[in-house]
Amino acid sequence: MSKRIKALLADNRLELTVRFVLGGIFIFASIDKIIAPAHFAKIIYGYYLFPECSINLIAIVLPYLELFSGIALVLGIYPRSAVIILGSLLLFFCIAISINLVRGVEFDCGCFSFDEPGYFFSAKQLLFRDILLFIFSIYLLLYPEKRKWCLRQTGSAFQNR
Repeated sequence: MSKRIKALLADNRLELTVRFVLGGIFIFASIDKIIAPAHFAKIIYGYYLFPECSINLIAIVLPYLELFSGIALVLGIYPRSAVIILGSLLLFFCIAISINLVRGVEFDCGCFSFDEPGYFFSAKQLLFRDILLFIFSIYLLLYPEKRKWCLRQTGSAFQNR
C-alpha cells in the first residue's frame, strides 16, 4: 500500500467523518422504527426469515440497539464496541438482503422512513449500500491511531489504549 493511502487511512479527520456518518445513519434509521414498532414488525415479517414469535421482539429491540450504538459511536463512548455491534448488524442485513435477492422476493427494507409506501431502492442497491457501510465499519474497527473527540478512548481491534 502506498504511503499516501496509509496516511489517508490514518488521518484523524477521515476517521471522525466516517464515525459520524455511520453513527448518524444508524441514529436516523432508528427513529421511525422506535416511533412505529408495529409497522416495523410488518416489515420484518415481509423478509420471511424469522419465526413469527420473534418478530415483535426484534421490532422492539433492534431500533434501540441501532440508536444506542449510533450515539455511542458519534460520542466516542466505547467506539470499538459500538462499531462491532453496528458492523455485525450490517453483516446480518447484507445476509438477509442477499437471501431475499436470491429468492426474488420484493420487500421494504424498513431502513429509514415509513411515511410513504413503496420501494425506494432495489435489493441490489440496498446490498451495495450495506456492503459500503460494512466496509466503513471495518475501517473504524481497524483504525490504528488514537481517536479524536472520544469520551472513552479505545484503540484499534489489535491494540487497546
